[in-house]
Order: sequence, then C-alpha cells, then structure tokens
Amino acid sequence: MRTQSAALLDSCSFVFVRGFPHMKILLASSEVHPFSKTGGLADMVGALGKALATAGHEVAIVTPLYRGIRERFTGIQPTEYRVDVPLGAVQVQAGLMELKLGPRLTVFFVDQREFFHRLALYGENNSEYPDNPQRFIFFSKAVVHLARYHPWGKPDIVHVHDWPVGLVPVLLQHEEQATGWKAPRSVMTIHNLAYQGRFAGATFALTGLPRNHFTPAGVEFFGDVNCLKAAINYADHLTTVSPRYAREICTEAYGCGLDDILRARQGSLSGILNGVDYDEWNTHRNIHLRHPYSFRKMAGKAQNKHDLQRELGLPARAEVPLFATVTRLADQKGMDLLLAALEEMLATDIQFALLGSGDPALQAGYQRLANRHPSKVVARIGYDHALSHRIEAGCDFFVMPSRFEPCGLNQMYSLRYGAIPIVRRTGGLDDSVVDLTDEPERADGIKFTELRTRALATAIRKAIVLYQTPALLATMRRNGMTADFSWSRTTDAYTKVFQRALA
Repeated sequence: MRTQSAALLDSCSFVFVRGFPHMKILLASSEVHPFSKTGGLADMVGALGKALATAGHEVAIVTPLYRGIRERFTGIQPTEYRVDVPLGAVQVQAGLMELKLGPRLTVFFVDQREFFHRLALYGENNSEYPDNPQRFIFFSKAVVHLARYHPWGKPDIVHVHDWPVGLVPVLLQHEEQATGWKAPRSVMTIHNLAYQGRFAGATFALTGLPRNHFTPAGVEFFGDVNCLKAAINYADHLTTVSPRYAREICTEAYGCGLDDILRARQGSLSGILNGVDYDEWNTHRNIHLRHPYSFRKMAGKAQNKHDLQRELGLPARAEVPLFATVTRLADQKGMDLLLAALEEMLATDIQFALLGSGDPALQAGYQRLANRHPSKVVARIGYDHALSHRIEAGCDFFVMPSRFEPCGLNQMYSLRYGAIPIVRRTGGLDDSVVDLTDEPERADGIKFTELRTRALATAIRKAIVLYQTPALLATMRRNGMTADFSWSRTTDAYTKVFQRALA
C-alpha cells in the first residue's frame, strides 16, 4: 500500500532553475501541511519548501513533532541529534526526527513530548494553552540551535513564519553578538498581523536575552513580550502574503498597533501573493473527487455537485445555485455578515453549505439556520480535508466576505475548481480575483467593498443572475480555471527577497 510519505516524494521533481544562485534555506514554522495544520500557514510553508527545492535550493523545514504525526507518516526516522537549550532557569531537551522528501528537501521534527504531544496545536475548547509562551520560546531556541549546530550545515537564510517563531531573528542576532558565530540572515513572513504572540512581560526571562532587548525598539510592547513585533524589528527582511496586505498593514486601520514600526520598515517589506500547490489542488487528478473535470470538459463538475448535494442531505437540484464556504468561524472572516445576509437571501431559491468551526456563537447561529431551512442549508462544524475538496468541486459560488484577508487560499482553490468566488475587496482577495467591473475580459469573480450585510446580499444577488446567464458563467469559470497561481512565480519572488537579505 502506498504511504503518504511516498506520495509526497513522488510530487517533488527536482530541476535546477537557472538565474538564481544556489542557497541553503531553513524554513521554520509551527505548522506544515500535510503534517500539521490549522490554516493557510501550513499550506504555504509546505508548498514553498517543495517549490524552493524544485528550483534547485537546498531546503530544510523545521516544525514540532505533534501527536500522531509519526503514526500517520512513514519514513520519519529518529536521529542522534539532541536539542538542549535553557528556558529561563530550566534546561529543556528534545530529540530530532527527520524525513527526507528528496535530494534537496528535508523535514526536521522537534520531538519534545511535554510541549507538543497534545490533542491540538495551540489550544483546546477555544482557549489557548497557558504554557504557549514556554512552548514556542523553546521551539524558537531549538530553531537557532539547529541552525548553528546540526550537521545539515549553517543555512544562508532562516525563513520564519508568524509569531510562534518570531523570536528567532533576535535570538540569531544575540547568538552572533555573544559568541562571534556568523549568524544566517533572517526573513519573517507575516501571515496574519492580528496574531502577535503577546505575553506577560515576565515571560521575557525565558528567552535568556539581555535586558536591553526588552524595549520598544526590541520585543517590548506596552509592558508585554510581543513575538511578532520582535521579528518586525530584528529580521533582515519582512514579507507578507499579498501586495495589498503589505500596504494595508502600514495603516492604522489594519496595523493592529504595529503600523508605526511597519511604516518605518517599508523599505524592507515585500508583499508576495501565495501560490497554490496544483499537485494537491486540481480537478483532473484528485483522489478526493469521484468525477474529474477540466475547463474543456465541465460535465464532471455537474456530477460532483449532484454527489455533494446528496452527501450533505440537500435536494439534488442542478437548477439551484449552490453557495458554500470553508472557513474559520471568526470575526475576521465576516461570517456574521454572511449569516445575516443568508437570513435575507434564503427567501430566494438557493442552497448553502458551510464547513468550519470557531466562535461558538457563530457555530450555533449557522446550526440554527440549518435547522430552520434543512432543504437549503447545511452546517458541518469541524474540518474535513477531503470534504473541502468536494465542496470546492461541487459548489457554484464560494463566499469569502472577510473584514481583512492577508492572502486567502480558498479563493484561488475555487478559481481552479470552477467555483466563482464572491469576495470583499481586501488583501489577497482583491489581488487574486478579477471582477466584471475591473477587467470584463478577464473576470472570474464577484467583489464587493462595503463591510455591510446589504453589500454582501447584493453580491449574492449578482451571483444568482450570473447563474441564470450560462454563457457568461462558462466564460468566467474558464477564466478562473486557467488563472495561474503556481508556485514558480512566487518562488522567484522569495528568491529575490533572500538575495536582498544576503546583500
């Protein structure tokens, strides 16, 4: 029987791309698809690592060994390497597991059972684990330990992602200043500025850093430790996951209290739209879909819609537009707006399917809506990766009314699956979807601007009219399915950023 690790290995075809010098790159993230995931961060890091290796760079990814990973993936091997770092007054040890995915791609798993062998990554029952400061300060120190001492060798670049590894740049700098070791250059990618890793000031003692780093120009933020702020201040270069989001976070409206220091670093801030792993997200070679299809042969999409309606317990009606979303139920995602808009729009002949979890009040709201309209609404609370593929393949319209969206991936998945995205003009949603009012010849989605229920309801009405206009619907689907968000162009952009950091 084929293993998940074997399938991953098959998907990595290593071809050196001329034009960029070979680099040794260490990616550090608290989650990496397919091993661990709570959101798009995991998808991005897993795909970027593979794409950089395909481009000829030597790449390692370091991530925690969470509960169940070793049981689900074959080929993960223990190593003799040991992490041994101080965490305040306590010395903490960990093992290191290794998975070779190809000649230029290795995944290292930090094996610290007390911190990482848990039911979830960051917390349970909508509460964060109280020892998250200890867990991720330790993990950040483990990344630096690996960069300095592991036989894989010193990387040219340490590329860190979001607050759980936000202390890595300052820890690298301190290691260089304290020991004379020439530290690698660091790049921080901000996936979501709202999540900053802000902890009580007393946790600073766990870092082992000199007190002069606990200042507004360092890691201090109104008396607290702010891990993301630390990375913004100390990393050699910063990126975000879309061009518009890079501009937005430098404003007071989107800066989450850090806009002033981000404006000060605008010269070292790049917005790079995430790519899509089309090995995973495609409609013609997909283990999760019963009926393959393409923009040339769309019959399979109609069959997938029929199957999805039956799977979800909805009437199998081809003539009814099926709207859907796969999301965290959170204020950021605009799910309160969608709930209110659906209350109004369900007077028309539509269907809606939700897959997601999060805010208990929103969960209850969608479940009540489904109970009142069982032939029109389905609310599946939780996450099911295979079902997310079937929803993308079966729905006609995918709704993302986010208040802010650093990049978003589901709208790009939807485009490839022939589901018309309905999105708010913000962040990566605006960068990746083309509205009829933008460029009619290239249009592949529906956008709205105002953060109001009425604006979203108007966009849904436009979608209903579009569904009744088959020729235009077919053109927009074809435009979306042929749009290119492959990782090759994204990888080139990151390679240029790494070169700037090394210059």
